[in-house]
Amino acid sequence: MRFSILNSDAERRDGLKALLRQIDRQARFNEAQDWHQVDGALRQQVPDLLIVDWQDWMSAMEIRRLLAVYPNLRVAVLTDDTSPKCARNLLDKGVLGVILRDTDPRLIVRALEIVLLGGHYVPAGALALRPPPQPEPAPRQPEVPTKPSPRRTRLASGLSPRQEQIMRCVHMGSTNKMIARTLGISEGTVKIHLASIFQQLGAPNRAAAVALYNGWLSAQLEVLRSDHESAPRPVMGQPGVVPLRPRNPPSFKYPLTANDASESLPMAAEPTVPFGDPGSEESS
Repeated sequence: MRFSILNSDAERRDGLKALLRQIDRQARFNEAQDWHQVDGALRQQVPDLLIVDWQDWMSAMEIRRLLAVYPNLRVAVLTDDTSPKCARNLLDKGVLGVILRDTDPRLIVRALEIVLLGGHYVPAGALALRPPPQPEPAPRQPEVPTKPSPRRTRLASGLSPRQEQIMRCVHMGSTNKMIARTLGISEGTVKIHLASIFQQLGAPNRAAAVALYNGWLSAQLEVLRSDHESAPRPVMGQPGVVPLRPRNPPSFKYPLTANDASESLPMAAEPTVPFGDPGSEESS
């Protein structure tokens, strides 16, 4: 395999030759310090790859001129400038590989192998296009508060961990004796805890305590309160708890006339004239 290397610095050319021997240990090289020496080497034999170690005095138009004469020549350029403008300029002139000079040597070898196969290599970001202009954000609409989903929330109380355990047992329907056996305490201790729990929750009984503890308190729980703790009756025109049913519903009585109030009503099956009356036999 034959390579041509263009750079005015001999040390740079020696470094590239050592790198290219990783592709082919038996590679042969043509070294050139300027474009004139490149022309002379190409007249003798066209190499498999021309590596241009880019310098400020070089011109991309020289590459186009060479490719116009040797269209099958493969060209790779090592450069410090891999901006989109520089990369596009070299690719437009016919360069197959634009390689950043500071790239890892192993990657440079792989990039040169791609060019030898007729492929193209451009470093990431060399062809990065300018990002399209982002549309202006629409004016932010005022946030509409969303109604929280109905969910049972446990009442935030100051119950102790032991009282929490007791309330969970009460919620499951356990009796005082069952709670004492489950928690390993005496039944009297359970009663003391329950009294403290009822006082903290403001509950008159176990059912109301469970409802208050789980956050179920509503107008429907009015029925759970005792008579002496019942809420006042609603007043016309003022908001209040609507009772589920009248406290003392009046008993229904059949209406009676004034004349019949003191007299007893006859039975429906009672005959007006007793059977066996002698007067009725005579009339018959």
